[in-house]
Amino acid sequence: MIETLDDVRRDLADRLERAANDRNSAMHVPTIVTSDVDARVMVLRDFDTDAWTLRFHTDTRAPKVSVIEHDPRIAVLFYDKSAKTQIRARGTGRIVRNDPIAQRAWENSDNFARRCYLGEGPGTISEGPTSGLPAEFEGIEPTDAQLVPARANFSVLLIELEQLDWFYLAHTGHMRAQFERAGPGSDWSGRWVSP
Repeated sequence: MIETLDDVRRDLADRLERAANDRNSAMHVPTIVTSDVDARVMVLRDFDTDAWTLRFHTDTRAPKVSVIEHDPRIAVLFYDKSAKTQIRARGTGRIVRNDPIAQRAWENSDNFARRCYLGEGPGTISEGPTSGLPAEFEGIEPTDAQLVPARANFSVLLIELEQLDWFYLAHTGHMRAQFERAGPGSDWSGRWVSP
């Protein structure tokens, strides 16, 4: 039962942690909006409950990478229809290529997931429908050795959360709370707001 702002903050953390760890969670695939007002669905790979950061995987050649590097403002929208809960988040994005976070993420991915980074870069024009993968990897799991060139195209998008808007839909009356913090490591300050 949600009665206090502390309850809401715990609910936010629980939902984000579950979204990262349970591929069946409705919030596992949120909508990410970059500063160029472009939106896309991405798979949430991790939520750091201490740092309040979200981790996603991306191709370094994707247009969103240069957008984020130029202007790191990002919004994230999570929605769970059955739980009647929406989470809107804002934060600062950072592309991580060659550090332990990206290397661990690469190593913890399976070869089928890694093969996506062997193909054409996102947005490459094609004569017809294509996965962008080299023909020899269509439906085939590459070996570790075959994946060596793919690593250069893999990166991590980390989003440090700065603002959270929690909205619960209920026929007895909706509830909404907002939280913000001054920066990484700062405490969250919260307030109830009218839905």
